[in-house]
Amino acid sequence: MLTGLTLTEARAGLAARKFSARELAQAHLDAIGRLNTALNAYITVLPEADVLASADAADARYAAGTAGIMDGLPIGVKDLFCTKGVRTTAASKMLADFVPPYESTVTANLLNAGAVFLGKTNLDEFAMGSANINSAFGPATNPWKRKGDEATALVPGGSSGGSSAAVAAGMALAATGTDTGGSIRQPAAYCGIVGLKPTYGRCSRWGTIAFASSLDQAGPMTRSVADAGLMLEAMAGFDAKDSTSSNRPVPAFHKAVGKSVKGLRVGIPAEYRAPGLPAEIVAMWEQGIAWLKAAGCEVVDVSLPHTRYGLTTYYIIAPAECSSNLARYDGIRFGLRKDAPSLDGVYEATRAAGFGQEVRNRILMGTYVLSAGYYDAYYLKAQKVRTLIKHDFENAFENVDVLLTPTAPSAAFAQGENMDDPVQMYLNDIFTVPASMAGVPALSVPVGLNDAGLPLGLQIIGKHFDEETVLSIGGALEAAAGFTHTPSVHAGAGA
Repeated sequence: MLTGLTLTEARAGLAARKFSARELAQAHLDAIGRLNTALNAYITVLPEADVLASADAADARYAAGTAGIMDGLPIGVKDLFCTKGVRTTAASKMLADFVPPYESTVTANLLNAGAVFLGKTNLDEFAMGSANINSAFGPATNPWKRKGDEATALVPGGSSGGSSAAVAAGMALAATGTDTGGSIRQPAAYCGIVGLKPTYGRCSRWGTIAFASSLDQAGPMTRSVADAGLMLEAMAGFDAKDSTSSNRPVPAFHKAVGKSVKGLRVGIPAEYRAPGLPAEIVAMWEQGIAWLKAAGCEVVDVSLPHTRYGLTTYYIIAPAECSSNLARYDGIRFGLRKDAPSLDGVYEATRAAGFGQEVRNRILMGTYVLSAGYYDAYYLKAQKVRTLIKHDFENAFENVDVLLTPTAPSAAFAQGENMDDPVQMYLNDIFTVPASMAGVPALSVPVGLNDAGLPLGLQIIGKHFDEETVLSIGGALEAAAGFTHTPSVHAGAGA
């Protein structure tokens, strides 16, 4: 089944001429046609003629022996990346009709590597959410179902929920995501796929619609760890247009998978054993530790004492940056405009109509913590705590090579659950936020199913710019777990 392949398998099949890029693209377009109405994973699907023309061009490059590392591979693009001539909405009414005149650096890199874009995937509005229920275009739905309960729709995680659902359901071989506090890793865990947040600065942010600029980072969402490495090679690289972009060489990341991990030291942070952590999460974590021990890793207990402040700190810094970034949506220059008798009235009417409730909540929180009289008490203090969190990771990595933790405190929950409790929703990011605050790379790997038949993921956190070791450990974990389950919806998804 062409829609069930990994990127690595599809690339090998294309090179061996077992099937064409056109056939591969058509199989995915057909799957989107069958499944997207139910899953709402895509906001915009590219015209079939455009997709097939890109695939034909890839076939020509394979025939000429000039194919790039992503040539002919059909992928989804989170609708937060600006794509030239293709509507880019950030899942918001504010940008519902915005068509960028330029291409983001990440998507330009993927196009240059030969990737075939299928469409723009759903997300929480402006990437603000953990369940993909905040989209102005309706929620995305997880293709997985609880055992014996086909009626209940589950969330795919957020904010990159459309990307994770599309990959899990066979509507894309892989997809781009962005991660601000866990928005690649948590949805990857909920949908049983691999999600990699690279080191901050590894991928350019230019042309990616901003949420919190000191945290946002693009990364791949794939079906295997090797695929994540392959796609990151195409996405990453220095960009002079992004002042936070790192001018470091891009390694052959996919070659790190399969290397021996014997002798590597794996840290287990005591603070991640949070009170009330479900027994199924603890059991899966212990199983992961056992697998890595069997692979020759040395397991070491470590402490990250300021981790308990991570979520609180994040929900001061991220809304503060969001309130600043979203000030540009004023109804004057681009995007939605609502007319009113005064300039202030235009601002108010446009923002009231254009922003959803969660975005408004975060703008208000951010404006409050940045306001006179509260800046020192909240925002400045949060920045100091963030530095302490970063130092915790640096101290831990003096003694270990990576850290192993759960990705999320639960499996996917039902649409509608927790919606009336924003604090409970924010707690979904409790294990992913600290790595984002520190800017270190982190990878979620699916390792098994819970009693309800839903996927669970474990997270590997590494040193700054050491994605290779993260991927090596992730590959070992993937091999030991042997996770090959796919959601039932995928069974009828492809040719």
